[in-house]
Amino acid sequence: MTATLPSRGNVLVRLSGPVADVALAAVTVVVFTAVALATGVRNPWEGALPLALFLGVLLFLRRRWPMAVLLLSVAGIVVYHHFHWSPAGWIWPVAAAYFTAATAPRMVRWVALVGAAQIVYSAVHAGPIVDRNLSRYVVHVLGESVLLAVLIGGGVTYAAVLRWRAGARETEGRARVAEERLRVAREVHDIVAHTLAVVGVHLNVAADTLREEPAEAAAALAVAKEVRARAMQDLTALIGVLRDAPEATVPQPGLDALDTLVADARATGMDVTFTEQGERSAVPATAAVAVHRIVQESLANTLRHGGAGRVRITVGYGPEAVTLEIADDGEPGPVAGDGHGLTGMRERVGALGGELTAGPVDGGYAVRATIPVAGSAA
Repeated sequence: MTATLPSRGNVLVRLSGPVADVALAAVTVVVFTAVALATGVRNPWEGALPLALFLGVLLFLRRRWPMAVLLLSVAGIVVYHHFHWSPAGWIWPVAAAYFTAATAPRMVRWVALVGAAQIVYSAVHAGPIVDRNLSRYVVHVLGESVLLAVLIGGGVTYAAVLRWRAGARETEGRARVAEERLRVAREVHDIVAHTLAVVGVHLNVAADTLREEPAEAAAALAVAKEVRARAMQDLTALIGVLRDAPEATVPQPGLDALDTLVADARATGMDVTFTEQGERSAVPATAAVAVHRIVQESLANTLRHGGAGRVRITVGYGPEAVTLEIADDGEPGPVAGDGHGLTGMRERVGALGGELTAGPVDGGYAVRATIPVAGSAA
């Protein structure tokens, strides 16, 4: 069963489109005619079959005009019973119309009022039964009333379920959008922050050595240009994703790119020690991206704020988790605060079920993280 929620707020039942409409119409025609014949109608063309066809045709319009279909259906039943005595029911032939109208918001009271009026009229019309069989009369009235209550209650409940599902889908959609925006923001921050930090150091070197050491200045500018070109490729891919370009993919660097990060940092003149333990190949892609981004952001912070001369990077690839530490001998400075970079690192690690700590240590500043390996007991 499917349902639509129109923009104006009317909740109309959709069973499964035209196929369901045809099925409901056919069932109405066949069942109503069969019941009429079973209760003593000799010539169905004199009233039963035309009414059944009328009720069946109306069902094709129930989603667009639910209340109008209900009123016309009830009117047809009243006219039929007024001119043709029959013990056939009053409510069940228009069950689909009642159910559909009950799903429309702000219409439940009117649907209940129409149903109550039909029950009262049917009770009066069935008055002669009292003299012959009082219990049958009571069963008739109570049965019709219970069926009406079930149809209205079912329609109201179904409409509420549809609205709840629509709200849940909307909430889930907003959450996905927010998560995607946060992910893109982290990617942009990591790419831009690292690029600006490395390029800025090399530009300072070039500016300081331009006159006395032009060759060194040229080398620094060349490295800055190379780093800038890589960052532009990553940003272009990100923009492609934001524009829904099907051929674009979000740049997801892995562990192999750690060597490039270390080389970029060493090219600035910083003493970088890079130690790895274990096998890179055993690390899944999601954890590898997190390791790369943490090292990237930590090095960018060291270059921008720390005033450090040495940095030690230690990465351990274990069967249960990846551990890493980036420690330098600089001053904590603004890095100690929860800036966007540190927040982004914590979000990355937390999303994978790991932990990250960052803060001053003896003689410097350190970032430590533990990232569980997907599929491990951790």
